[in-house]
Amino acid sequence: MRLLFEMDKKDYGGCTRSFTRDSARSIIIRNGKIAMVHSLKYDYYKFPGGGIEPGESEIDALIRETAEEAGLTVVPDSIREYGYVHRIQKSTVEKDECFIQDNYYYLCDVEEDVRPQKLDGYESEEHFTLEYVRPENAILSNRTKDHGPKDPIMLEREARVLEMLLSEGLIK
Repeated sequence: MRLLFEMDKKDYGGCTRSFTRDSARSIIIRNGKIAMVHSLKYDYYKFPGGGIEPGESEIDALIRETAEEAGLTVVPDSIREYGYVHRIQKSTVEKDECFIQDNYYYLCDVEEDVRPQKLDGYESEEHFTLEYVRPENAILSNRTKDHGPKDPIMLEREARVLEMLLSEGLIK
């Protein structure tokens, strides 16, 4: 899979250990809009998807996370690699820890019906909501609004992937 870009804060001097948590994210395009999870509490947009569990494949995580966060059922035969973003920074949890993450993005189609979400605690608290949005609107929101305690690196990652999709003509 191709590297889309790296996000390296170079702020991890003094780290004595690292924590790795890769993720898989779906890119679902319909009628010039993209399926995004909107945090109503902090007003940001993210691609449906999340952490890959131990022993789980990227594809299995993509399908599971998209169903849980967005209520969408991925059509397995439609899944196509898009690329990944490599992220590395000092942990926001442990002062001597470095956080490393590869975020794998896949283009895919979904079934028409939307099922109930299966949100975890923080996702419910943030009121994750599926929305089909114009990419420009999600980019603008992620870059200009106050998102409270949310990591600006994650928000910028999503904005940059959206810009790449637009520049490559995948969203018209």
